[in-house]
This record gives sequence, structure tokens and C-alpha cells, in this order.
Amino acid sequence: MKPSSAWAWVGKGLRALMGLVLLLLGSAGFFTFAASYADYPVVPPAPEGPRWPRGAFHVHTTRSDGRATEAEVAAAAKAAGLHFVVLTDHNDFTPREPVFVDGVLLIQGVEISTAAGHLVAFGLEHPLGGELKGMDGGEAQAAVERAGGVSVLAHPVQARNPWRHEEAARQAEGFELYSADTFFRSAVRRPFSRLLPAVGAWLGQRVHGVMLLVEPDEGPVTKLLELAREKPRLVLCAHDAHGLPGYEEVFQSLAMYLPPGEDGAAPVLPGDARAAAEAVVKGLVSGRALCAFRALGEPEGFVLEGVDAERREAHVGDVLTVRLPPGAREHVRVEVRGAGRLRPDGVSVELVEEGAVQVEAWVEAPGRFFGSQWRPWIVPSPVRVLARSVER
Repeated sequence: MKPSSAWAWVGKGLRALMGLVLLLLGSAGFFTFAASYADYPVVPPAPEGPRWPRGAFHVHTTRSDGRATEAEVAAAAKAAGLHFVVLTDHNDFTPREPVFVDGVLLIQGVEISTAAGHLVAFGLEHPLGGELKGMDGGEAQAAVERAGGVSVLAHPVQARNPWRHEEAARQAEGFELYSADTFFRSAVRRPFSRLLPAVGAWLGQRVHGVMLLVEPDEGPVTKLLELAREKPRLVLCAHDAHGLPGYEEVFQSLAMYLPPGEDGAAPVLPGDARAAAEAVVKGLVSGRALCAFRALGEPEGFVLEGVDAERREAHVGDVLTVRLPPGAREHVRVEVRGAGRLRPDGVSVELVEEGAVQVEAWVEAPGRFFGSQWRPWIVPSPVRVLARSVER
């Protein structure tokens, strides 16, 4: 090939590349423009009243593969209005006390890289002994149990790193149903249909860009309901925050909440860090804690009636009633999966068979363009459905 011909091909290639870049920038610009019309929150704020403690679960710092120090994470949490953060750096087994940083409670947990996938542990009463990194998944789960901690299956159905130890899955108390990091990784695998709209929207309104990544699939909830048939499971929404997207934007988009207990009083975190950490851990494992995609609205006032809140159990034939937060009327629906059936009133759930049922509130939220898309809003733990009570 003559030099002139080679340069001609190079020129064509550069022009094609430049055309593609301009096309992508133009497409992203369209989503940026559309984001300026996205209105949050979708559900109006409730009248003034007690606010539930809220925080981030599953957060990484520079102690492992995160992009921020603990102090920077605390600053981002404070700016987002959070009260606590459960830090879970990879294989960081150094025992450390909980501490308030800039008014935000930092609680130390750990994400263990086992041979079967990742296992999050928090609320440990004793240090984890031995070398756990790379350990068999069942042995790691047992080690967390011996240390008095709570074991949570991290992103258990994620394409990149799912959980692969069935017996340990049956023993673990917690299950990450929704994961911000998993949403992001899923978008990366679909760069044009999902990542590009989110990046373009992020340039115009950062929280909207993060919310466009929220695309649930059936895999996690199917696995959750399968496991919840055997014993009650704790659902946690994981930020799995590494700094991309930014900590503050992810903290603004979703959080774990600690609703009132049996006395109806909203929990108040003590000023002592250790006592406050104990209250948070107790709240997260109580069965009452719930996740909310708070960019869509705050969850105060949400109640799932007709179920033992602590045990998360009910019986075939029982009817559960969803009490939505004040102001949550239009653009909200109750989503039911598993052993329940939504009645025509839209808020009553009849339990029709043994197994487990997942009841969530979903919101018609701003979509990628100028339309809308249904997204999860308030996510409690599942209810185990037992055989019909003999008293009936």
C-alpha cells in the first residue's frame, strides 16, 4: 500500500472515530437536557414529625478499594443527611471501635472474600480469628456466627461475583436484595442502552443519573424467596459504595432506615458511640429495618400490618395491609411477589400458599427521556408464610 493510501485510511479512521465521539456526546447531551426536567422527590415530604435514623450499609474506604478515607465518607454521609455508616472494607479484620466522625456514626464491619463469593459481617462481638480470605464459604459463615456477628450474602446473584455455597446461603441471616454497585456493573455491560443515559443524566442532575441505574431483575428476589421459605431473612439494600458513582450521590439515593419499635417511638441514637452502634445493629437485625430509595421520597409512616414484625411470619389465609407514608397516593403501587396476591384495593395482600412473600412500594419515577418508569421505593424484609393456623 502506498504511503498516501495508508494516510488516507488513517484519515478515514480518525474521521469515523470523531463522528462516533460526537454522536455519543450528542446523545449524552440529550439525556443531560432531559435530566433538568426530572423532579425529585416524587412523593411529597410528610408533615413534620419524628425522623427515623437512616444510614448506609456496605461502604468501602481507602482501607481497601474505596476512593475516600473514613473522614471523607463521614463528610459525604453528613452532607446526604445520614446518621450512620456500616463500613465493610475487604478482608479488613483489624478490630476497631465504633466512632462518631463529624456527627456521623461509623460502625466497623468487613466484607470477606471467600472461595464461594463475598460475605459481609457486622455486629461482631469478638474478633474474627484465623485467615478468612479465600476460606470455604461455609467455614467463613460459621466463623462469623462464632464471633457473634451477622452474616449477609453480598450481591449474591451478581453476574461478576455471585454466591456459590448453598448450605452457607441457607445459614446466613441477611441478603442484599438491591445493590448500587451491582446496578452500576450491570449498566457497564450495556453501555449504550443503560450507561450512556445514566452518565448523560448525571451531568445534568447527579441523583437522577444514579437513579437511572436502578434496574431490578428477578434473579435476586427469586433466590431470596427460595431461602426465606426456611427461616426469616433480613433484606438489606447495599450501597457497596467505592466512590464511583460518588459517595454523596449514592447516599442521597438510598438508605437503610430504623423504624419505631413496638412502643411506636422513633429510635434515637445515644451519644456514646458504642451504645449507638449497638442500637443500630439491633435495629438492622430486628426484622423491622427497611430500605428506601430516598431520592423518590422518605419512608416515614410506612407499615406492613398483619405480620409479627420481629419474627416476620404470618399464615396462609392472613391478610397483610400496607400503610403508605402520608402523601403517597398517586404514582405509587404495591408490588407483591411470592406467596401473596394483591387485592383489588391495591393495599391488601392475601397470603395464598406456604412459602415467602415480598411486599414493596414502587413509585412511577422519572425515566431516561421525558417519560417515567416504575422503580422500587420502600423495601422491607420478606414475610415467611406458614401453614394455615389451627385456630382458624
